[in-house]
Amino acid sequence: MKIQGWMFLLCGVFFAAADVVYWFWSKEPTGTTAMAISVGLAFMIGYYLLFTARRIGDQPEDNKEAEISDGAGELGFFSPHSWWPLFVCLSAALTFFGFAIGWWLFFIGLFATIMSAIGFVFQYYRGNFSH
Repeated sequence: MKIQGWMFLLCGVFFAAADVVYWFWSKEPTGTTAMAISVGLAFMIGYYLLFTARRIGDQPEDNKEAEISDGAGELGFFSPHSWWPLFVCLSAALTFFGFAIGWWLFFIGLFATIMSAIGFVFQYYRGNFSH
C-alpha cells in the first residue's frame, strides 16, 4: 500500500505543476478549478493509503521480492448477490428527479433513499443470509 500511496502523492504533485502551468497559459478558471480538485483528490487518496499502510503494516505488494502466492488467502467478504444497490440507485434517481418536478417528489425519493440505504447496510442481519 505504501507504493500506491506514494504514486498518488506524486500524481498530485504532477497535477499541481500542470495546474499552475495551465493557469498561467490559459487564464481559464473552470479548467484550473477542475485540475485543482484533481490535486486535492490525489493527495487525499495518497494520504489515506499511506495512513492505512502505517496502521496495518507491510503488505505483500510492498515487498520487492514477494511472490504472487504471498498475497493468497481471504481478502474479505464480498456479497455474492444483492438487489439493494439497484433500489438505492433507483430511489436516488427519484430524489434527483424530484428537484426538477417538485418538492413533494423529492421528499418521497429522499424517504425511499434512506430506507433502501438502511436495507443495503443491514441486508445480512435478517433473513436467509443472517449470521
